[in-house]
Amino acid sequence: MPSEFALIDRYFKRATSHTTLGVGDDAAIVRPSPGMELVVSTDMLVAGTHFLPDADPENLGWKVLAVNVSDMAAMGAQPKWALLAAALPAATESWIEKFATGFFACADAFGIDVIGGDTTKGPRNFCVTIFGELPAGQALLRSGARPGDEVWVSGTPGRAAQGLAHLQGRAALGEPALAECLAALHRPQPRVALGLALRGLATAAIDVSDGLLADLGHVLAASGVAATLRPAALPAPGFERDCYLAGGDDYELVFTAPAARHEEVLALGQRLSLPLDCIGVIAVGVPGQLTVLDAAGQPVEIARRGYDHFLP
Repeated sequence: MPSEFALIDRYFKRATSHTTLGVGDDAAIVRPSPGMELVVSTDMLVAGTHFLPDADPENLGWKVLAVNVSDMAAMGAQPKWALLAAALPAATESWIEKFATGFFACADAFGIDVIGGDTTKGPRNFCVTIFGELPAGQALLRSGARPGDEVWVSGTPGRAAQGLAHLQGRAALGEPALAECLAALHRPQPRVALGLALRGLATAAIDVSDGLLADLGHVLAASGVAATLRPAALPAPGFERDCYLAGGDDYELVFTAPAARHEEVLALGQRLSLPLDCIGVIAVGVPGQLTVLDAAGQPVEIARRGYDHFLP
């Protein structure tokens, strides 16, 4: 049975490209680029809460890092460094090797140096701390939305929730929808290129982790505004609509931008080959108030807005 340190050396110690001192000492040393601010975030993923106990380890490795990369995208930051703390029930090398393969595939895809962390024995869970950079004063915040701004969303929200429902037996998807939804669930694609391009264009942004309505609600509350949504792609009432509005786990970006820059946002989507849909408008009103209209302009009854760890 390999030791903790042997496992780290074998599977998690890699060469770095923009780090002064990486894995191997009591702490890492990094040097931010001149004129840049550091952006820091952390997320924990726990078996049975964030992923199924029998999740494929390579897909899980990708997702553990990707959900953190998405936070950098939502801030308009370039991800640069990450630390991984992991609790594992056993030192099963075949599982760890596959997990590390997925984790470093994500790191390589986004140019991230893995610079340290910790391992311990326990119920399987993972905590990543990620650092990024952006030019001073150019962060995308939740607090910048203003009345008259348009509300946009990237990609296709709801697919990850549909994939999870299929795995849990709450829905039955056929191909090709099943493959698309499982890919969205297992291998989310952080919208880093979009986040970088939104600097100076978006007035506010957030990633969709807990649900489109729930996460947009954070923007509205922080900005002190309300919103009316009328998504052109809003599914008919039922399972798919609930996934679209409240499913979460998609890691798409929801952002606001001035209406006068509508064509710029459309052009950006074309340049990135990424669907960007205008789904509503920011309004004066009770901070956090959100009205959803259907295709006929009628208010949609909303049973839930998203996921909360401490609410039923």
